[in-house]
Amino acid sequence: MNINRIAGLRLQNQGIASAESNWSPKQVVGQLGAVQAQDYMQAMWAIGLRSPGATLSKVEQSIKDREMVLTWTQRGTIHFVPTEDVLWRLSLAAPRLLQQSRRRREQLELDDATLARSESLIRNKLQGGAQVSRGELLDQLERAGIRTDSQRGYHILWHSAYKGLICFGPISGKQQTFVLLDEWVPDARQLTREHALAKLALRYFTAHGPATVHDFAWWTGMTLGDAREGLEAIKGQLNRERIDGSEYWMVKQTDGAWTEQGEKRHSKDEEQQGKVSGVYLLPGFDEYILGYKDRSAVLQPEIAPRIVPGNNGIFLPMIVVNGQVVGTWKRTAKKKGIDVVIHPFEPLTGFEEGIEQRVEAYLKFMELPLGKLVFEQVIK
Repeated sequence: MNINRIAGLRLQNQGIASAESNWSPKQVVGQLGAVQAQDYMQAMWAIGLRSPGATLSKVEQSIKDREMVLTWTQRGTIHFVPTEDVLWRLSLAAPRLLQQSRRRREQLELDDATLARSESLIRNKLQGGAQVSRGELLDQLERAGIRTDSQRGYHILWHSAYKGLICFGPISGKQQTFVLLDEWVPDARQLTREHALAKLALRYFTAHGPATVHDFAWWTGMTLGDAREGLEAIKGQLNRERIDGSEYWMVKQTDGAWTEQGEKRHSKDEEQQGKVSGVYLLPGFDEYILGYKDRSAVLQPEIAPRIVPGNNGIFLPMIVVNGQVVGTWKRTAKKKGIDVVIHPFEPLTGFEEGIEQRVEAYLKFMELPLGKLVFEQVIK
């Protein structure tokens, strides 16, 4: 296996380059296991580009239909996860994250009594199926004498989510709402720790392979020991290849095989070899980058800072050509449509038409017309 094949297989396994994919928004989240979503609109496109024919309104309807749940899960960050998985995903992530946040709680003067009182007030506000905005919840706390300044409010909500009390509800106007988790997803499953680790490992390596156990540990935010335990439980279902001293794992692909989600996997000789070409416009925070600790197979280290300017943790939307990140793009919504600006890191001669087609697909997803499309000059 070489770097190009790793990139090609990841494009396929993540549903980016699968022209024959018929995944619904629900199936996209199920296949990937989780979709990072601290930027809501970026997450919408991450799901949409993998679900041919989907639109923004269809993805949001899937949220309203409770086919996926938006909440804080792995790595202390907001993700979409399959509805039926949310409880066992929290059971894996929450204990370690809550322990790690203890020092921050002390800095914010959020003791156990304050958090317990906050959670009681939040439950009372949300019970009975209420969908309440963040501002309304924080106002409720303030009226009860609980300060929400200096990130105290954010941390109270974060802590409440990891305690299994709340999750995000559907968008109301332009505001996200919160709901009670046990009311929103009453049929979510619980699994034993061993079963949960194995299931999560299979989800990860099915959609993200080829990947290493270090990638898996980083993606989940769990310890390397736990990641190895999950991998060990499913090794018989994976293929292993060694590159530069590292072991890469991916789900076994045979003609007519079925994925972990029960979807028929299309099998072509060329696809199985990871020989994928093409142009893709990915959102910021996409799993193609954020799904791995080591991103060098698809993102050259010397240009990585251009994806996260200022190293501020904000990942820009990316242009991918033949598996490699070669630029960024920006979209700006205006009254007459969406303006799109292409920022290449190298000449994109011969790929202009492909980019135009991907812009068209994005506009179709957003159900809005194009304002203007601008190709910026390459700046070294």
